[in-house]
Amino acid sequence: MSSPQWLTQLVDRVVPRGSGVLVPLVAVTLAAGLGIWFQPHVVPLVVLVVPLVVASLVLGPRQLPWFVVFVLFVLAVVTPKQDIDVRVAVAVTVIFSLGLMILLASLRRSRLGVAGLQGETMFVDLRDRILRQGGIPDLPDDWYAASELRSAGGTPFAGDFVVASRVDGRLEVAVVDVSGKGQGAGTRALLLCGAIGGLLSALPPSEFLAGANRFLLRQDWDEGFATAIHLSLDLATGRFDIRSAGHPPAALRHAGSGRWEVLGAEGPILGLLEDADFPPTSGEMRRGDALLLYTDGMVETRTRDISLGIDRMLGQAEHLLRGRFEGGATRLVEALGSRNDDRALLLVHRR
Repeated sequence: MSSPQWLTQLVDRVVPRGSGVLVPLVAVTLAAGLGIWFQPHVVPLVVLVVPLVVASLVLGPRQLPWFVVFVLFVLAVVTPKQDIDVRVAVAVTVIFSLGLMILLASLRRSRLGVAGLQGETMFVDLRDRILRQGGIPDLPDDWYAASELRSAGGTPFAGDFVVASRVDGRLEVAVVDVSGKGQGAGTRALLLCGAIGGLLSALPPSEFLAGANRFLLRQDWDEGFATAIHLSLDLATGRFDIRSAGHPPAALRHAGSGRWEVLGAEGPILGLLEDADFPPTSGEMRRGDALLLYTDGMVETRTRDISLGIDRMLGQAEHLLRGRFEGGATRLVEALGSRNDDRALLLVHRR
């Protein structure tokens, strides 16, 4: 005799076809419950924590809430077999609290629609794919460029990033600082990094920051703004245009004099004003010249003004580079900036 339709639908909802994880977890939970029931002095209540934790890692958002309820039901059934004392009361409270936390986490996870480990893997893969856009493309032998990123607290997610591409003999690079800190800034940076990378290759240099500004204005973010600086460099002639959106200025080292020049470029912060204008600052990199683009984490701290920070950075650049530009971006990032803020730096050198 076939099962009632409602029962079949319930089973399909809780145990999707092809699921090979839920049934073993149920079996383990039942075995633990029987052990607690018949041998309460040998098998402790806390063994029920094991299937709860494993389920939180491997079950999908549809299965997990049902399984947590099942484990808590088993706990409620076997608890009366215990000699109720403070130790047992604490164990029951801890298991119920853990189950509640897993239920709340499953509600958030349901927005993604995958199990815990799968969701984390997808997120990390997305991060790696997007951040690969920050890799410097192959350049002619007479050019060297490198970028370095450091996040506040040493986490792999940061609100600062670099995107680069090579289009029609030009090196196009954007250094971006997304508003805010922590996880919120990191997730916004991931989204913006993908969009910026696409715009960088698709739009003419003169329209890039305007396109990024329009994209940010369309986002429904509480902190929906960012600063950016854009370099468009002709790899044949060394001529460049720099456009800024509320970002710290670039710095150019003249090989002839050995001095650094701050290249001021004016433009509003991205995501605040419609029809914003981003005028260029133009120049030329000659043989031996170097160019630095960076975020404010490199030069600004709570106790130091940004202009003094720029002076210090350029002094350190003169000391740390000393004509050895390979690896120079790493040396500068490690020596400068606030460890409590995200930092990004791009170094370009014409050999």
